[in-house]
Formats: sequence, C-alpha cells, structure tokens
Amino acid sequence: MIKTLIIIPTYNEIENINKMLDAVLSLGDSYHVLVVDDNSPDKTGELVKERQKEEERLFLIERSGKLGLGTAYIAGFKFGLEKNFDYIVEMDADFSHNPNDVPRLIAKCEEGYDICVGSRYTKGGGLENWSKYRLMLSYGASMYVRLLTSMPVKDPTAGFICYSQKALRSIDLSKIKFVGYAFQIEMKYACYTSGQSITEIPIIFKDREAGTSKMNTSIVQEAILGVIRMRGKDYNA
Repeated sequence: MIKTLIIIPTYNEIENINKMLDAVLSLGDSYHVLVVDDNSPDKTGELVKERQKEEERLFLIERSGKLGLGTAYIAGFKFGLEKNFDYIVEMDADFSHNPNDVPRLIAKCEEGYDICVGSRYTKGGGLENWSKYRLMLSYGASMYVRLLTSMPVKDPTAGFICYSQKALRSIDLSKIKFVGYAFQIEMKYACYTSGQSITEIPIIFKDREAGTSKMNTSIVQEAILGVIRMRGKDYNA
C-alpha cells in the first residue's frame, strides 16, 4: 500500500487543528499526519498529544519556539524519508488548503510526475476572500519568480504540494536556507534544477476563517531577495 505523510506546521492553531486532523485522517488508512509545532502558547501541541493516544497515524515534532516555516518542513521531510513514505505533502493548518484536494495531488504524482503543486494561478484555480492588494502582491511575486528562474510553474510561491520520495532524495535538504515563504520557492527551484518533473492542478485557496495569519513584511522581502540569491546554486544530493 502506498503511504502518504501530510506535514502540517503549527503555531497557535488550536482553533483549527482538531477539525483539520479529522479531515485528513478520514481520507483513508494510507494517510498519515505529522504536526510540527513551534511550542504554541495556545497548547496546540498538547491537543495533538492527546489525539495521539487514540490515533497511531498521527505524529508530532515539538520544537522550542518559532523557528520558521522552512525548518519545520525540512524536519518533516527528514522524518518522512526516514519512515520511507512514498509521498510527502505540505499543507496549512487553517483550511486555506482543502484536505479533499490531497488525493488529487497524489494522483498526478502516480501518473509519473515527481512533484504536484496545488496552484491558484493555473486554469481553474483561484482565491477567495483576498483583498485586491494582497492578490496583486501574490500574483506579482509569482510572475517575478517565473521571470528570474524560468521555472515552468505558474504558482511558485504555493504551499500546497505533493513531493515524491524520489524528488526529495534528489536534493540536499541541508542546502535549503530560507525559512519564510521564500522556502516554497527554493524547494521548487531545487527540485527543478535537479531534473525533477513538476506539474500543477488547480485549487481554490481560501483565506483562513480562524486564527491569525503569519504573513509579514520581512517574509515578502526575504522572498524578493531570495530569488536572486538562489539562482545558479547547486542543490543536487
């Protein structure tokens, strides 16, 4: 049986995590969840530990504090590779990503692609409840990344992605240096330059209904400058 690990980084997601765990674990017995919690003051990690008592497909990595989105996913990738999962999925805890789209991501990788991106900007994709300013900023960033990297990905900043084990083993994860949202760009670029095939499926990205967004100005600045710094870098394992 093909096994999938869904990585969900958390910081103060007590309002969402129970419903999210219910949703992803109900997808089927082949789906497992790893929560990477950055010592959430709202006790998100404690709630996950309680759930673990009744769910063997639920894992938890507890960290000392807010160490960044990128390092959370890297920790999750290493965990998934050590446990020999076939596919490893990145996903937000706040229902911006629809759990029911996870099997669609995996299905495309089953067709032979190494990576499948849940895309807001490919035909059929879109966003809900975003301001015009935020939409322009996101779409502009995507165009900027595509121009500078030549990656054939319409949504290079997307954070809803299925990686095959092969794709993650093709790159040296220790060379991934960005910790904010530039991490999403760097991972795709590393895999692309390592010869991995990438495809996209359309998704509808919904703004969170509960909790607080982690987006800030420093994250945007990191993404803009990061694209220049990563060009030409060798990420091969």
